[in-house]
Amino acid sequence: MSLDRLIEGIIKTKNPTVAGLDAKLEYIPEFIKEKNFAEYSYTLEGAAASMLEFNKGLIDALCDIVPAIKPQCAYYELLGWQGMKTLAETIEYAHSKGMYVITDGKRNDIGSTMEAYASGHLGKIMVGDKEVAPFDGDALTVNGYLGTDTIAPLLDVCNKYDKGIFVLVKTSNPSSGELQDKLLKEEDTTIYHHMGTMCSQWGESLQGKYGYTGIGAVVGATYPKQLTELRAAFPKIFFLVPGYGAQGAGGQDIAGAFDDKGLGAIVNASRSIMCAYKKNNYDEKDFAEAARAEAIRMRDDITQYLPKF
Repeated sequence: MSLDRLIEGIIKTKNPTVAGLDAKLEYIPEFIKEKNFAEYSYTLEGAAASMLEFNKGLIDALCDIVPAIKPQCAYYELLGWQGMKTLAETIEYAHSKGMYVITDGKRNDIGSTMEAYASGHLGKIMVGDKEVAPFDGDALTVNGYLGTDTIAPLLDVCNKYDKGIFVLVKTSNPSSGELQDKLLKEEDTTIYHHMGTMCSQWGESLQGKYGYTGIGAVVGATYPKQLTELRAAFPKIFFLVPGYGAQGAGGQDIAGAFDDKGLGAIVNASRSIMCAYKKNNYDEKDFAEAARAEAIRMRDDITQYLPKF
C-alpha cells in the first residue's frame, strides 16, 4: 500500500516531514534565473528551467534527511505546458533520489473527469499499445466534498497502481471553519468530523501493514485542538499536516497529530525551507545548504515532542 512506503521513509529518516516545492519565481535565487534567462530570454521556458534547477538543488540537499516532497500543481500550471513538464521532471528526479511524492492538486470532479485526474496524476493511460504514466505521483491531494462518486475513481486507481490520496478534512486556512466547523444536527458533529468518517469508510479497501489505510486526511497544523480530536477519532487515517512554519504553527502545536509510536502524520513546510537562504545571511548560492539546515531544524523541533521511532 502506497502510504506504507511513506511510513517506511519516515522511519528510515526518523523525520515525519515533507518539503513543499511550491516555487514562485521570487523564491528562486537570482543567479539561477540570470543563467536560464540568458539562455531562453524572458520566456516561460526560462522560468520553468529556473524552477527545475532550483527543485533539483533542493532535492539533492534534502533526499537523505526528508522522506518526501509535495509539489503544488498551481505553481507549475502558472508556467503553462513548460511548467507542467517541469512538474513531471521534478517528480521523476525525486523518485530517482528515493523520495516519495505527494502531488498537491486538490482535485475533484465527477465521472470521467475524475477518472482522468486519477489516471493522469496517479495511474497510467494507453497510448496505442503502450501503457504510460503521465505524472506518476505516489499520492494526490483531493477534495472529497462532492461525495463518494467522485472518490470512487481514485480508489480504483489506488488499488491498481498502489497509490494513495489525502482528502481535505480540516484545512489550515483561516476561513475553513465557515463550512467545515458547521454542525450536522442529525449527527451532532461537525462537517469536518463527518468527512473524517467518510475517509475511514473509503479506506476500508486500502488496508496497510502499519495500521493505516491508503486514504489519508489533510488536517491543518493551525488547529491543534482539531488535530488531537481527529487523531483520537480516526486511528487508521494518516494525516498530511500543512501550516507549519510560515503559517505560524510550531512543533508543539502538531504533537497531537501523531500516535504513540511517533507515526500517523507527515508535516509540510514550503516557504520556510525554499526561502531559508534569505535568512541568516546566507549567500544565495548556498540556497541548498540553507534549506537542509532548516529541514533539520524543523525535524528536531517536531520530533522533540514525539515518542522515539
